Amino acid sequence: MGYFLLKAALSGIIIAIVSEVARRAPGLGALIASLPLISVLGMIWLWRDTEDTARMAEHAYATFWFVLPSLPMFLAIPVMLNRGVAFWPALAIGCTMTVLLYLAMVWALGHFGVRL
Repeated sequence: MGYFLLKAALSGIIIAIVSEVARRAPGLGALIASLPLISVLGMIWLWRDTEDTARMAEHAYATFWFVLPSLPMFLAIPVMLNRGVAFWPALAIGCTMTVLLYLAMVWALGHFGVRL
């Protein structure tokens, strides 16, 4: 249980740092947020827990494919905000769009024999 709490606390601290930095310097906060810190931490925790190279390779491979459909959200939200859509609806639409793009990515890759 202590190990789980350590993982949760460290991940939470990173998110808190990003939000505090972004409050003062939005560009710098975005740079920090764009770093694959959570992905790298996830890989570290997975490796520490399993030391399974096949599982690690599968995880990294799937992460690559799931990053791609998440990128349009980061363009759609500012466009909506700049056109007067309130934050919460813009976020909800962006997240919904991302889920739909995830599903489309899994479906499309499945036609090429790629399983995530």
